[in-house]
Amino acid sequence: MDTLQRLHQLLDERGWTEYRLAKNCGLSNSTIANIYHRNTIPSISTLEAICTSFGISLSQFFAEGEMVELTPELKELFDNWVNLTPQQKDAVLQTMRAMNHDQT
Repeated sequence: MDTLQRLHQLLDERGWTEYRLAKNCGLSNSTIANIYHRNTIPSISTLEAICTSFGISLSQFFAEGEMVELTPELKELFDNWVNLTPQQKDAVLQTMRAMNHDQT
């Protein structure tokens, strides 16, 4: 998804107009209009202001699909995962699948 598509999606989800976005994030109407009508790619600072007005982070803006919170347990899992061999990773996945299958 490109930046303009994501902006459209966020505006649609909230029922906002371009004018309301500009007002909420403290940017000029012309800045927002340039993004929409001239396909101008916003600067990082502009995008940060837009994200702040939407109440999201930059990472949430660019995330594809649902965001998952990285809890301490998940961080530990990922930190340990990267040090496993491919065979060990396969064994862990098989074990997890078996455990999930047993719960259903």
